[in-house]
Parts: sequence; structure tokens; C-alpha cells
Amino acid sequence: MSENFRADNLVLYKNQAARVTNVGAKKINIVTQDGTAVSVRPKDIELLHPGPLANFGQLAKPQGELLTAWELLAGETTNLEELSELAYDEFTPATAWAIWQAVDDGLRFSGTLTEITVHTPEQVAAEEETRAAKAAEAEAWNAFVERVNAGTFLEEDGRFLQEIAAVAMGQQERSQVLRNLNQSETPENAHALLLSLGYWDETVNPYPSRLGVNTSQPDYAIPALPEEERRDLTHLVALAIDDEGSRDPDDALSWEEACTEQSRSGRLWVHIADVAALIPPDSPADLEARARGANLYLPEGTIHMLPEAATAALALGLDDTSPALSFGLDVMADGTLINLEIVPSTVRVTRLSYDEAQTRLDESPFSELLAIAQAFEARREANGAVQINLPEVKIRLAQDGEVEIRPLPPLQSRDLVREAMLMTGEAVAQFAQQHNIPIPYTTQDAPTEIVEGDTPSANFARRKTMTGSQPGSTPGRHAGLGLDQYVQTTSPLRRYLDLVVHQQLRAYLNGEPLLDEQAVMERVGAAYAVSGDIRYAERLSNGHWTAVYLLRNPEWTGEGIVIDQRGKRDLILLPELGTETSIYAKTPNPLDSIVQVKLQNVDLPQREPNFRFL
Repeated sequence: MSENFRADNLVLYKNQAARVTNVGAKKINIVTQDGTAVSVRPKDIELLHPGPLANFGQLAKPQGELLTAWELLAGETTNLEELSELAYDEFTPATAWAIWQAVDDGLRFSGTLTEITVHTPEQVAAEEETRAAKAAEAEAWNAFVERVNAGTFLEEDGRFLQEIAAVAMGQQERSQVLRNLNQSETPENAHALLLSLGYWDETVNPYPSRLGVNTSQPDYAIPALPEEERRDLTHLVALAIDDEGSRDPDDALSWEEACTEQSRSGRLWVHIADVAALIPPDSPADLEARARGANLYLPEGTIHMLPEAATAALALGLDDTSPALSFGLDVMADGTLINLEIVPSTVRVTRLSYDEAQTRLDESPFSELLAIAQAFEARREANGAVQINLPEVKIRLAQDGEVEIRPLPPLQSRDLVREAMLMTGEAVAQFAQQHNIPIPYTTQDAPTEIVEGDTPSANFARRKTMTGSQPGSTPGRHAGLGLDQYVQTTSPLRRYLDLVVHQQLRAYLNGEPLLDEQAVMERVGAAYAVSGDIRYAERLSNGHWTAVYLLRNPEWTGEGIVIDQRGKRDLILLPELGTETSIYAKTPNPLDSIVQVKLQNVDLPQREPNFRFL
């Protein structure tokens, strides 16, 4: 009520001292310590002392024994006037204001104008400790900010920098540290800041973590291979052809002479690591592999789906003989497949690289394998297979830390292995349909348009018309491969759904219960949920290490091929790097023309190297 206030009262307004200058019927005019005149409602102010307060000079800090008063009243409650009398022997505007400031400070006193709590020594000590910690934290923060502005850091800044790193790694979305630094809370900005401070160097690859992909190697026990009857195929030359340095060969090829009159005078055997022999459905190893979905292939190394013990026991060619699930089939002259036979086997495997195999294609059995591969490929092409011929590279981080980018030449030995794997996939799909075995088929829709030609620009345009392949329980056409039915089945050490196929085939061969379609689709869903992130993490990681390679080679120049125009920019394929870039062109270059380009700069957090024409 306004009648409770008079001119020259000392009042509290927004916890500041104010003097009443005039009292109206509904509003009260006050002036604050900084000279601001305000018209307020009675409920907006509290009476601190009746006054009179002629000016704020009267609020000078009085002489008294406030500390003694606290010691006498510790643990009790009091009020403003009583505490003022005890501490200063009088109650004046100056003593009332001094007491209220002590209450507002909160160290020894707390409460309201009518009831003040006097803290105990223990409470005061705890509060002093808290304040000291806050002061130290503020000092540490201010020192950290100064170092950030200077582009450096110290070891004690780790707790702040770790929070920034968590954003850069995708482990948290928000960061109080970045907000307080007035920095954007994006992973890319956090990455850039850590690089600028030198807390991270260019070798930190944040993308697997950012995508939530498991980067720890699996490490759990694998049971011993069970005793069972296996066909002895050790008399066949079994060739595991893979990239040089591969450590987990899971397929090998054999050619068996004159098995049927209908085939090209022989029979193809595709031997696959017999993973399902050790890992049955819903076993602990199966559940772990399901959660991972597939191997994660990074330039810095492979994160495996299965533990090292599984590779040691099952990979082909690591020991004198290897257990396998072998697929025998006849390939007719027109590339069609007949007489599929699936048997657990023992094989003796010879390992060699694609380069080594390439030099021996005129020898037996390489020449026979190449011939049936070419027949099958011709059949696929006649059935609408989509060929996309663009340069590929393999990116690897060597033990000495050097980034190696090696172009993959289009070797016939690679084609040979690819076609053998595709033959197996088609044959198993047909076998599963004939015997009502639920498996995860792989399908792909037809391209959105037909692009003619085999130039780099045509292949690039053709790639854009393709949609991704899809796993499912129903067989269907795989347009990209030119196959009417297909299932991935040749990499059970590396892909979980291949393992599911092997588990179903083994159960059928042994007369054991099969997983039903719903159980298979549950596994498809689990694997599909993580496989996209795995492939994306691989793609982003390759982009990261390509950018690192260019950071370390700032004078890089090379050949590019114009594959598209986008406004006033040419899209350039860089075969040596296996990547694409766009460059502003005053006059667009013709498609498929060869241009010379030079590196300008690299934005590592964005994985963006920028080039210019020479």
C-alpha cells in the first residue's frame, strides 16, 4: 500500500538502494543510487529504513562490529533492526543498508528484511571453500580463454578441450565451453578449433566416432571347430586372390577338370570360410557380429566384425589346410549356372595378390577360370547389367604414418574373382528358392534413366542414375548386376548377412531347423541399421585421409577429367586421388577433356581440398 511509504524513505528496488521522492495515489516516485528516477508500484519496493534519507551520501559504510555480532548470534535468527543495534549500536539508513548488503552477500547471513538467519562457523567455512573453488575456476577459465585467443594451450586446459573434442567426435551435441567462447557448437567447428590450438593434429580421424560406429576390436573366445565329416578337396588347387597385405582371406577358387559334358570341360569350386561352423544363430559371437554388421575398413586399419581368433581358425590359407563351405557349380557356354553342390570341405589354399594372378592368366587354372568369368559377365551384360567404369584408389595409412593413395588398375584378375563371387550369389539364390530356405536376398531397382557411352562423363552420369541395393526376404532382380536373383554369400568373415546365409545353408544341409522369414528379417533390420553408418564412416574417413595427404603435399599438381558442368563450375575427376572437385571456369571445358590442376588449399575439418586450373 502506498500509504506505508513516505518521502525520504530508504527502500529496496531490484535489490538496490533507492530513495522515495514522492508518494502518489497509485504510484511512488523513487530515485536510485545511479540517479535514475523511476515511478513504481508499492509492491515493487520494500521498506529498508523509514529515514529520513536526504541523499545517498548518508549510506557511507558505518564503523561497527558486524563480525562480533555474527559470532554472538551464530546459528540463530534475528531481524534487520536487532542486528543493526548489536553490530553498530544504532539503526540508521547507513546501518540498515550495511546489514542488508551483508545479508545479500550470503556468506554469514541470509534471509529477508524481517527474518535473517545467522550462519554457523561450519556453514561459513563451507561457503568460503565453495567461493574459493569458484574463484579458482574463474581464474582458470580466464587463463584458458587468453590461451585460446593466443592459439595455444597448456596441459591443465585438458578438461575444457576434452569437452570440445567430445563435440568434434560426435559424442555430445552441446558444449558450454564452446558457448562461453562464442564459438559454434558444430563438430566441424570444434574440429577446426582443436586443430588451430594444436590439441589435435591432422591424424585424428573423428568420423567413425561421430557416426557412432564401434571402433574397438572384438575380443572374446571362439569355440573349437566341431568334429564333422568334410569332403577332402585338398587335391584341387585353391587360389585365394586378394589385395596385397590382406590378412583375412575368406574365399578361394578352384577349377576341377571335366566334371560334366555340359560345362566348359570343368567345374568351378568357390570355397568360402566356414564361419557358420563355429558361430550358430543367437550364439554370443553371432549377437556381437549382428551388432557390428560388417567389417569397418579404414585407411588406418580394419575393425573386424569377428574376433581375431575367428580369423585365425577360419580364414583360408593361414594354415596348411583350411575348413571351408565349398560351392561347386557348372558354368555353361552361355554363362548360365547348373548343378550347384554345397559341401563342408577341407581345402589347401595358395594365397596370391591380384597383381600376381594377373601375370598368370594364360596358365591353368587361371585361364579356365577367366574364360567362365567372361562368359558369365557377358550373360549379365546381355541381361542389362550396368557397367560403371570410373577410377578407383586404395587409401592406406602406413606404419610410419605416411598416407598412401594407390590407384587400382582395372585388372582382369579382379574381374575373375568378382564374377566368381557373383556366380556363387546367383546360384545360392536359386538354390534357396528351390528348397524354400529363408535367406536375405539383395535387390536393386533399375536405373532412373539409361545413359549411353563409356566415357568418364557418361560413367559419372550413369552412376547418378543408380539407387542403392536393398536386403530383403523376397528374391528379386538386381538391376545393377543384371541378375534376376542374387544373394551376398561369399564374405561371412566380413559381412553379417553373409554369415546368416551360411547359417541357413548349413542348417538345411544338416537337417536342422531353419530360421523362419521373420527371424531372418530381424537380422536384416539389425545389420541394415548399422551398415549404412559403416559405409558412410569409411567414405568420410577416406575423404579425411585424402585431405591429410594433400595437406602434406601442398604443391600437388595432377591431371583431371571434366565429367560435369554445374553452373559456372566444372566438376573434375582426379583419377590419381580417386576424388572429385569443382573449379570455377570462365569458359566451360568440354566434357571428358583433360585438364591440369593444382592444389590451392585444404579445409581439413570439412574434408575439402580446393584446386585451380594450371
